[in-house]
Parts: sequence; structure tokens; C-alpha cells
Amino acid sequence: MTPLAAVLEQLAEGEGYHPTILNGVGIFRSERSNQREPLCYRQGLIIMAQGTKRVYLEDQVYEYNPDNYLVLTLPVPADCEAITEPGRPLLSLVIDIDLTMLHEIVRVFDDCGRNPVAGTREPERSLFVSPAGADFRSCALRLARALQDPVKAKVLGPGLVREILLHTLQGPGGSSLMALARHNTSLSRLEPVMKYIHTHFANALDVEQLAAMANMSSPTFHRNFRKVTSLSPIQYIKRIRLTRARDLLLDQQVQVGQAASEVGYESPSQFSREFKRFFGQPPKSMAGGASVPPGNHHAPAL
Repeated sequence: MTPLAAVLEQLAEGEGYHPTILNGVGIFRSERSNQREPLCYRQGLIIMAQGTKRVYLEDQVYEYNPDNYLVLTLPVPADCEAITEPGRPLLSLVIDIDLTMLHEIVRVFDDCGRNPVAGTREPERSLFVSPAGADFRSCALRLARALQDPVKAKVLGPGLVREILLHTLQGPGGSSLMALARHNTSLSRLEPVMKYIHTHFANALDVEQLAAMANMSSPTFHRNFRKVTSLSPIQYIKRIRLTRARDLLLDQQVQVGQAASEVGYESPSQFSREFKRFFGQPPKSMAGGASVPPGNHHAPAL
């Protein structure tokens, strides 16, 4: 067990996500592997201390483990697979991206006349995997240890999160994080729109209005949206709604009609058709907390 995994195991004794005393920082623990299934990832960094995860976004596969970490510049619905070993739970440190903090770091680079991504021509991406170098791993471990003490967490924690963001900006893929902090980039314009979608997915969402929120024409909005997410705006909204509906059916044991209504579907029959096409089985098979047969979590593109 790595030193980081040992600390996280003490901080998160049970299954699932555990908030910490430091706002925007949490720990995730899972005792077992999970087959590929749809999830809604939020904006942030996921630092794996033990175990392996794979994220499937259209035809791209992103694997992260203790040797690297996942960065999500935007909230993204994607498929996820978790791999653990017996007696070795999956343990990860989850850090939300504080945009105010990110802007402050970029401003320091500007004041010093430096650009950490100068010369790079990577496309702006909604997620990427970056190698966890020695300095990055050391900082993550110091942050985890600080979380063991409320005083250290509050005094040292924000600075350690800032250091982790600094390492991320300077690492491979940092150009996407830099684009998030810049004005008039695709990521910075799309970021508030996607957060709006995640908050208001149950409402009627007009793509033309979403484009206006991004200060883009409709064709430009569609092109940039697909470029950074691999999905059209309509596909993105559908995936969020259907994934949320699945959570309601399985975790809160609501009925099909109620789930459809709560995620924004006016027609239960349309909901059932799209749900079956997405998950490979009808929503009634999951209603009321019904178990999901192994291997049926794969979600084809809508």
C-alpha cells in the first residue's frame, strides 16, 4: 500500500464519497470492482492512491491509477469502469477546481511574464490524464496528511490545493486547464453553460439560448461543444437526464413515471424508449431498486 493510500484508508472507513473538513476536497472509497457504467463526472481532479479506473468518452479511453491522475476541466457524462484487487479498496483524493484560485495562479504567471504552456498546440479538452510526478505525489500526500488534523487542514490545505493546481498547469495537458482560466476560449465560454445544464437539466433547455449564454452563434456553439466533449449539446443533455434517472430508480427506488418527470421528460413512453436504448434494458427493470444484471451497464452513444 502506498503512503497516500494508507492515509486515505484511515480518513475514509466506509464505502462511497467522504467530504473532508476542507471545502472542495473529498475522498472516494470502493471495496469492489465495477463494470463499465454511465456516470456524471463533475469538474475537478481525481488522484488515485490505489486501484485503477477507466473512463470511456465516445471512442477515447482514459485510464488513471497511482501513476497518473484525471483532470476534468468541465463536468462530463461518461462511462466508467473500476478495477480493484481483493483486500485492496479503490482509494482516491477528489479535488474540485476552484476557478478563483486558478485565475489567481494564472495571474501570477502573467505578472512574471511566464506561460507554462508556451509552444504547446494541444486541443482544448474536457478531460485528460496527466502523469503524477514525484513533486505532485509528494504534494498530494502532504494534503492528505493535513486532512488528518482540522487545524492543519484549514491552515495548510488551501496552499496545498494551490500547489497541486500549479503542478497540473505545468504538466502535460495543462494547456486545457490554462484555457479554462483564459477569456474567450472555448472552455471558458462553455464552462458556465455546462454548469447551468447540470443544475437545470430537468427544465426545458433551448440550444439556441445555451449558445447565446456562451456568446457563440449556434453553429459555432455546436462545433465547439462537440470538439471538447465528443457529444452534441442534445446528446450531452440526454446523457445527464438518463444517468440521473437511473440513479433515482436504483438509489431512491422511485417509480418510472416519477423518475421521468423529475429529469425533465414530459412523455413517459419517450423516456422509456430512450432509457432502453441508452442502458440496454427498460427502466421498469430498475424501478423500485431492482438489481441490475451484471454486464448491462454499458451505455452506447445516443
